[in-house]
Amino acid sequence: MSSGPGAAVLLSPVTGPPRPVDPREPMVRLEDQALTRGDGIFETLHVLDGTAYKFDAHHARLAASARTADLPAPPQDVCRAALALGLDAAGPGSHDPSRDLGAEHSVKLSVSRGVPGGEPWAWLTVSPVPPQTFEARQDGVSVLLLERGHDPAEDSGMPWLLPGVKTLSYAVNMAAVRHARANGAQDVVFTTSTDRRILEGATSSVVCARTSPGQPPTLVTPEPSRGILPGTSQARIFDAARRHGWGVDYGPLHPRDLLEADAVWLTSSVRLAVPVTRVDGHPVCSDPALTRTLTDFLLGRAGS
Repeated sequence: MSSGPGAAVLLSPVTGPPRPVDPREPMVRLEDQALTRGDGIFETLHVLDGTAYKFDAHHARLAASARTADLPAPPQDVCRAALALGLDAAGPGSHDPSRDLGAEHSVKLSVSRGVPGGEPWAWLTVSPVPPQTFEARQDGVSVLLLERGHDPAEDSGMPWLLPGVKTLSYAVNMAAVRHARANGAQDVVFTTSTDRRILEGATSSVVCARTSPGQPPTLVTPEPSRGILPGTSQARIFDAARRHGWGVDYGPLHPRDLLEADAVWLTSSVRLAVPVTRVDGHPVCSDPALTRTLTDFLLGRAGS
């Protein structure tokens, strides 16, 4: 288990100068709407050897979430200043024993609507990446397919439902992960109820590979326009894959596509590319060499 944040930075007001605070001290008032209603947004960044390698993509998604949720977003310069303060105050990062990528930190930037009648505020925390993340990268995870209950593509014209917004309200996602673990799996992939179309993981994007002898691989992910959260990691992998002459495609994907794929991953900023080993108890193929390449794509370490 993670021992908690190594450092914290407060942004109050959201656009004001950030200041370090003691992460062991309480900062959230009991009536804060992030606490009582999950009314806020956030982004999680992976920092490697002091560099948040997808900063621009994360800030763009934070700003998009803020616009839809009618919240202010800290400007880029404020976020960068907060990140620098947090990293300066944090302890040393952790190291993946299976593949020494460098010192790793997990950074979470959150924006709350604040207390009723008050002003929004934001905070940033910095923590070393926990051991269970390294274990998932190395050993992979088994997943359970769970119906989301409705097709999120139907939400696209209803901004009050916050389609594509990374909100602090993750209770359903966490309940789904607990249900999966109670039933012998480690993670979850959501599907639609009508046609069982693959959507996304509880905290990740789904990517699968199709390979043919003598041909570059083709990577496939669900359609990003169908109501799922646009994945910054998936997008970075696809950009690098295109530059290397790989094929990329966007769904639709169904359960049989995962079972018949040559490899399947859950991709996210801190876990990187985690291989999926089983789907609903059925084994799926994995490819350690492809996993290493996708990780290199994410970290910008693959040759151009």
